[in-house]
Amino acid sequence: MRNYHGIIFAYQATPELRELVSARSAASLPFCGRYRLIDFPLSSMRNAGILDCGVIMQRNYQSLLDHLGSGKAWDMSRATGGLRMLPPFGLPEYHTGNYVGTIEALNAVSTYIRDIPQKHVVLMLGSMVANIDLDAAIRRHEAGDSDITAICGEITPRGAHHRFIVGPDGYVRRIDLYRHSDGEGLPGLEAYIIHKDTLLELMDRCQAMNLYAFHKDALNLFLSAGGKMDVYVHQGYANAIRTVEEFYRANKDMLDPALRRQVFPAERPVRTKIHEYASTYYGESAIARHSLIADNCRIEGELENCIVFSGARIAKGAKLKDCIVMRGGVAEENVQLSYVIADKDTSFSAGTVLAGNDKLPLVVPKGTKI
Repeated sequence: MRNYHGIIFAYQATPELRELVSARSAASLPFCGRYRLIDFPLSSMRNAGILDCGVIMQRNYQSLLDHLGSGKAWDMSRATGGLRMLPPFGLPEYHTGNYVGTIEALNAVSTYIRDIPQKHVVLMLGSMVANIDLDAAIRRHEAGDSDITAICGEITPRGAHHRFIVGPDGYVRRIDLYRHSDGEGLPGLEAYIIHKDTLLELMDRCQAMNLYAFHKDALNLFLSAGGKMDVYVHQGYANAIRTVEEFYRANKDMLDPALRRQVFPAERPVRTKIHEYASTYYGESAIARHSLIADNCRIEGELENCIVFSGARIAKGAKLKDCIVMRGGVAEENVQLSYVIADKDTSFSAGTVLAGNDKLPLVVPKGTKI
């Protein structure tokens, strides 16, 4: 076990995800037929030998608790340490409303952070689809003399992101906030390796100054005081899920075998809660083109460019194109769906026709019956 402790941010309200997060956090969103978004940071930590991890939550976290359980799937079910759920239990002023920023979320669980026995902390976003080689990132951090190492990507993401501008000495000299396109510097993945004492100092300074944001406030304070920040570049797919379109596109990206191999490499497996189900049944009339289909489904209709989660039922004559059907979804005879995200336990009666488009997929909320 390494001298590193993980912290995952799973508190984000993310209103741009609309109906998808009405009863869950972004970190617990289902992904690619069998996973949840939080599986990726948890698996990255497990694969790097980090077995103590806290998950910062705030509201709508029942789905997350059900999925994580004791942490056994990630080898984090332990009598001492292991996986810990962190609802807001800090100062009274942090108990109302949504967290204004990451520093406020950290200060809300400051007593937990101060008791961490390890010397270094790895901070990761709970809604980032990326299989990060944290072992390599830690080696990079330990080889230098910086207190913070920012994990960046090699490809500019679709949405807003921060860019880290590196000077001739190899250290970060400034951060360009909320960029939407290519430009100078490297796009950040909102993941950091930081010395625990440095993190606590930044938390205390920001609290004393009524500052709440990690990037705009804490990291700029650190750099302006002459602090050294290194970068590690993650090579491969990375996508932070903040909007319905990003969620839809990230799932559809997994239909590309090359991108899927970047997210699910054999040498760094993505772990998730295990369900023991029967194999999927395909009827004589079933057609599945360029689709990912989980187990325990019954497929008798036609699927094209779809991702289907376990327990789905697609009846004879139903035609689904460019859809995401989550667990327990039902499409009865002659249903026609295109560019639809059907949340958990939705059902479509015979003859239903619904269509969104690639830029604005239609979201059918959890448990809806049409």
